[in-house]
Amino acid sequence: MRLSIVLGVLLSAGILACAIAATPAEKAKGAANPVQLGVGAALGGKQVFPADNPWNRDVSGDPVDPNSDRLIASIGPDKPLHPDFGTKYGIPYVVVPGTQPKVPVSFQYGDESDPGPYPVPPDAPIEGGADAKGDRHVLVIDRDRWVLYELFAAYPEDGGKRWRAGSGAVFNLASNRLRPWGWTSSDAAGLPVFPGLVRYDEVIGQKSLSHAVRFTVVKSRRAYVPPATHFASRSDDPNLPPMGMRVRLKAGYDASRFPPAVQIILAGLKKHGMLLADNGSDWFITGAPDPRWNDEELATLKRIKGRDLEVVRMDGLRTR
Repeated sequence: MRLSIVLGVLLSAGILACAIAATPAEKAKGAANPVQLGVGAALGGKQVFPADNPWNRDVSGDPVDPNSDRLIASIGPDKPLHPDFGTKYGIPYVVVPGTQPKVPVSFQYGDESDPGPYPVPPDAPIEGGADAKGDRHVLVIDRDRWVLYELFAAYPEDGGKRWRAGSGAVFNLASNRLRPWGWTSSDAAGLPVFPGLVRYDEVIGQKSLSHAVRFTVVKSRRAYVPPATHFASRSDDPNLPPMGMRVRLKAGYDASRFPPAVQIILAGLKKHGMLLADNGSDWFITGAPDPRWNDEELATLKRIKGRDLEVVRMDGLRTR
């Protein structure tokens, strides 16, 4: 995943209507729901997936993988961690009510995609913007049903009355159910994208990063470990990372000299780590764009090098 320019619709607090018109009944219901509506909407502390989900599990006490040093070396021990998000960059998302109309979606890889229709607003934000040539992720959360809809290589047609995409996946955010083994999603590893985003509303609003973070590498292995369900490589090199590999910031790393917001992120990387989700640039971690981020502070994450990370022991390696 490369750096992507976010649509100009992200203004002020980063929360817009995006073709969402809530009824009076929905507004009353929303008053009791901490999750807001719109682009980049705050979740109000509501947890994505159950507490025991792999994205949310505390791995700070898990053993180090016996091949950790070689795996880190294959990615780059001297390469910096790179925040692929900020005021203008990242993967946007939109939260919609349960009444959001569902529209047809056609898929290039239909055999590994969850069929539509999906509740995608006609002007849903696209990663990189309307003219982007990159991954073009579209992420939609149904607030009332607590269901996540994700598209890869998404293009609106007929003014957004229908969409076409490379692949698509639907996730029940109250369930731990994985994709079928061997299936992709809107991400190469078969993982959802949204749960791995660093979001402003949690880091600044909740003063917490309570889940693992999505990251990418240039070269991966033709294998995957749960919670991943898919690989994206032809190499069988055991020293290359499989999809789903988790790394964490070493417990002894001193984060005290970082800005307070970055300290929160680093604490999350020690407790929950990072999950390898796609091929891209080495050590790029993903977040949602928000004009309130401080890009200079986020840039201090680059002080973290590959050697400051370690691989958490992997179990259940699969090659098909």
